[in-house]
Amino acid sequence: MSGAQKYINRDLSWLEFNRRVLEEAEDASTPLMERLSFLSIVSSNLDEFMSVRVAGLQEQRKAGYAKTDFTGYTPQGLLKRITKRTFRTVRQQYKVYRELMKLLSREGIELTNVQELDAEQKALIKMHFLEIIYPVLTPMAVDVSRPFPLVHSKELYLAVVLKPEGQVIGTEEKTVCAIVQVPSILSRVIPVRCRKNSRRSCYVLLEDLLKENISLLFSGYTTEAVHAFRVTRNSDLTLNEEGAEDLLQEIEKELRRRKHGLPVRLEVEKGMHPHALQLLKEELELSPEDEPLEIEGPLDLGFLSKFVSMLPNVDHLKYEKTEPVYPSEFDEADDILSVLREKDVLVYHPYESFEAVNDFILEAAADSDVLAIKMTLYRVSVNSVLIQALAGAAEAGKQVTVVVELKARFDEERNIAWARQLENAGCHVVYGLVGLKTHAKITLVVRREDGALRRYVHVGTGNYNENTARLYTDAGLFTSHPDIGADASALFNEMTGYSTPHDWRSIAVAPIGLKDKLFELIDREIEHAQAGRPARIVAKMNSLSNQQMIDKLYEASQAGVKIDLIVRGVCCLRPGVEGLSENIQVISIVDRYLEHSRIMAFAGGGEEEAYISSADWMTRNLSRRVEILCPVYDPAIRRSLINLLQLNLQDNVKARRLSSMGAYVRIDKEAQAPLRSQFAAAELGLWKTNSNAKA
Repeated sequence: MSGAQKYINRDLSWLEFNRRVLEEAEDASTPLMERLSFLSIVSSNLDEFMSVRVAGLQEQRKAGYAKTDFTGYTPQGLLKRITKRTFRTVRQQYKVYRELMKLLSREGIELTNVQELDAEQKALIKMHFLEIIYPVLTPMAVDVSRPFPLVHSKELYLAVVLKPEGQVIGTEEKTVCAIVQVPSILSRVIPVRCRKNSRRSCYVLLEDLLKENISLLFSGYTTEAVHAFRVTRNSDLTLNEEGAEDLLQEIEKELRRRKHGLPVRLEVEKGMHPHALQLLKEELELSPEDEPLEIEGPLDLGFLSKFVSMLPNVDHLKYEKTEPVYPSEFDEADDILSVLREKDVLVYHPYESFEAVNDFILEAAADSDVLAIKMTLYRVSVNSVLIQALAGAAEAGKQVTVVVELKARFDEERNIAWARQLENAGCHVVYGLVGLKTHAKITLVVRREDGALRRYVHVGTGNYNENTARLYTDAGLFTSHPDIGADASALFNEMTGYSTPHDWRSIAVAPIGLKDKLFELIDREIEHAQAGRPARIVAKMNSLSNQQMIDKLYEASQAGVKIDLIVRGVCCLRPGVEGLSENIQVISIVDRYLEHSRIMAFAGGGEEEAYISSADWMTRNLSRRVEILCPVYDPAIRRSLINLLQLNLQDNVKARRLSSMGAYVRIDKEAQAPLRSQFAAAELGLWKTNSNAKA
C-alpha cells in the first residue's frame, strides 16, 4: 500500500480537528456564548498552526526540498492542500460568525458599525476616540524617506490610501499610503451608551472607530480607502543550545528575533484598495503561491473570547457553572501525606479540584520533616500558588529543585520570569536537558520518617496550571509507592546532573525507553491474542502521528488485538482498512472541556494494566522530549481509569468516529440512549469504581 493509503497526513488531520472545533460553533444545541468562544478558538488554533507548521513547510519549499513524507506528500503539494482547506474553513467560519451576530442581536446585544449609531451615540463615541484612543495612535507614512515599518505578527493594522486635498479621488497621481496599528493595549470592543429607554447593549469594534475618524490623523489629505490587514510571521525558535553559553539569554535573544520572522500569511479585509494590496505584497515579499486571504468581516475572530467575558448578564447563554469538588480521599484527612502513606489517590480534573495539588506542595513546604521538593514546570498560570509555595519552601531552608522548561512554545517569556523569581528565592533552577524539552509532569517530596526517608510523588497528564485545570480533562496520581519514588529520584538526578539513564523499576521515560515500553506492552497483547487469551488496547491521547507506533498498532490489529483509540486531535492512523486495521476504532471527542489526558489500558490476557502519561504518541514526544509513562498499581484506581475510558467510548453525542477514508462522522445514536461523556463524568463518581459505568 502507498503512504497515502496507509496513513493520514498530520497537517491535514490537524485541519480536520480544527474543523471539528468549528462544528461546535455551528451546533445549535451549544449555548450561544460558548459558540462564540469556539469560534474564537478556531482562529487562535489557526494562528499557531500557520506560525509554526505552515512556516516550516514554506521554509522547505523555499529550500527546494521535494522529498515526500511517510504519508506521500511533498512540502509543495501539502501546502496547496492546506491552503485550499484553510480558505474553505475560514469562509465557513465567517458564515457562522454572521449567523451568531444575528442570534446575539435577538438577545439584545448589538455589535454594530459606527455609521449605524444615532447622532448622540456618535458624539459620545467620538469623544471617547479623542480622549482615549487618539493619543495612543502612531500613523506611519510610507515613502522614500520613511520606509515600510515593521509589522508585528498577529497584530491588527489599517492600510490607508490618501490623496492630497484638492486632487480628484480616483486618479493615480500622488497617491500615498500610510499604516496605522490598531493598539492592542486597548480593548478591541468598545461599549456604546444605549439609546434612551432601550434595553439593548451596543458595542463597536476599535478598528471601525479608527476608520470613522481616520481623517483626523492626516490633515491636508483626503482618505481614498482604509482597510484592515494582519500578518502572521514564522514564530518557531531556532536555538543553538549546545553553542549557547546561557540558555536563558539565548532564548531571550530568539524571542526578540521572533518579531522579525518571515511572513507566512497575509489576511486582508475584502475589497482592499489595489494600491495598498500591491504595496503589502511587495514589502512583505510574499511568495506568489501564498495569496492573501480575503476576509468578509472583522479580521481575527480571536477577540470574541474577551468579548464574551465582558458581557454582563449572559450566564443563561453559557454552560451551567460547575465547581470542581475537592477529592473526597483528602477532604476529611488532617493532611495529604498521611493519606498517601495508606493508599494511592487519583484526582481527575476539572471535576475534582486542582487545589489538591496546591495543598500537596503547600503542606510539604510547611512540614519541618520534609527535606526536599523537586518539580517540573512546563506551562504555569499567571498567579501560580505553586510558585509562591516553592519559593517559600526554599526560603525555609528546604532543598527545592525546579526543572523549568524555557522552550515551552509561546510561554517562553512567562517561564523566564518564573525561573528568575525562583532563583531569587533560593531554589535550584534547571532549564532542562540540551536538545530536549522537559514535558514530564512530576513532583517529588522527600520526607524524614522514623529515621528513614519516604518519597511522595505526584504524576500528571497535564501541566501544573490552576487555570487550565478548570478547562482541560487531566488525570493526576498521588502515590508513595517505593518503586515510583525511587524512579522519581533517579529521573531528577538525570535531569539536573550527569547521571546515566537509569534501570527503571516502574516508570518508562522518553526519549530512551518510553517507546520501547509501549512496544513491549503491544507485543504482549499480540502474544495473548495469538494464544487465544483476552487481548485489547484502549488508549487515550491528544495526537497520534509517529509512523513506527502506527505500524506497531497495525501489526497488533492483524494479530487480532482489539484496539480502541480516543484521539482528540491529529491521528495519522487509518482505522478499518481491510487486512491492515480492521480491528482498530478511532474516535475524537470535542466538547465543553479540552480532552487532554493520556491514559492507556491493556487487557494483559486477563490481568489488566493501566498507565497514565505526559506523552502523546508523536515523534517529538517519543524521541525529542523528556516524558513519563507511569503504571497504576492500585486495583481500584486502575478500574476507575478503565471505567473512564469506557465512558469515553460510549459517547454518542460529542464523539466522532474516524473512517478509513479520513473523514470524521457523528455516531448514530438512534438505537441507544444519548450519552455525553463529559456531562456524565460531571456526575462525580460515575467513572469511579463504585459507579455503574460498564467496564
